[in-house]
Amino acid sequence: MKMQRVALAFLSAVVVCGTVPPLAMAQSSTGAGTGPSSTSSQSTTTHVQPGQSYQKPTNAQKFRNYLFDSFGPYAIIGSAAAAGINQASGDRINGRGSGSPPEWGGGAGPYFQRFGSNFGINLTAETVRYGLAEILREDTVYYRCDCTGFTHRLEHSLISTLATRRGDDGHYWFSFSNLAAPYAGTMTAALGWYPSRYNPSDGFRMGNYLLLSYAGINVAKEFIYGGPHTLMARTPFKHVTGSDKP
Repeated sequence: MKMQRVALAFLSAVVVCGTVPPLAMAQSSTGAGTGPSSTSSQSTTTHVQPGQSYQKPTNAQKFRNYLFDSFGPYAIIGSAAAAGINQASGDRINGRGSGSPPEWGGGAGPYFQRFGSNFGINLTAETVRYGLAEILREDTVYYRCDCTGFTHRLEHSLISTLATRRGDDGHYWFSFSNLAAPYAGTMTAALGWYPSRYNPSDGFRMGNYLLLSYAGINVAKEFIYGGPHTLMARTPFKHVTGSDKP
């Protein structure tokens, strides 16, 4: 019965998310300049960064990035931090228990229980993200901005939370996979292993926070370490320069 609730809630989230209209990225990937000559060459240089054309990642590269997002340092540190926040926050039930959920109580054991829960939420979300991306032919690998200036790079990292690259030219577009993934993870937790009093509304509420946390991880990927694909010098995974934005 519990698993039926999980499946029903996930399908509902997919239906709701599917009603969001596609939005073109404000940061379209174009290698053309802003001078007079760029207008005439726009059709041949659209979605191409200076000197390089977009190349889709191979299945091996996508799987490597899936492992990084699911089991890498951001997944571990994020789950540990979230468990600490859950442990220190939340309300009490009839004077018993603490943290969130309060039924799990406090102490070392409950902390690791919350760590495992958050790790499982992220694992579920990343599995859904990459699985849907394969079905919808989206490239959800994070691409660092090949621009200068803190503001441009921050803007790129935040917008990439709900954007993906699609097609042979790698144009940016609204990502259904990126939007649905965090809610799939938290819905599964709320209806799967959280206390029985939790319902889909709790899963949706937690999904909002997880979506925000993924925006923060994108900022970390932009300014700290972007993942295994950033070490592949021969693969042009970077975004276009800030001067190339429309």
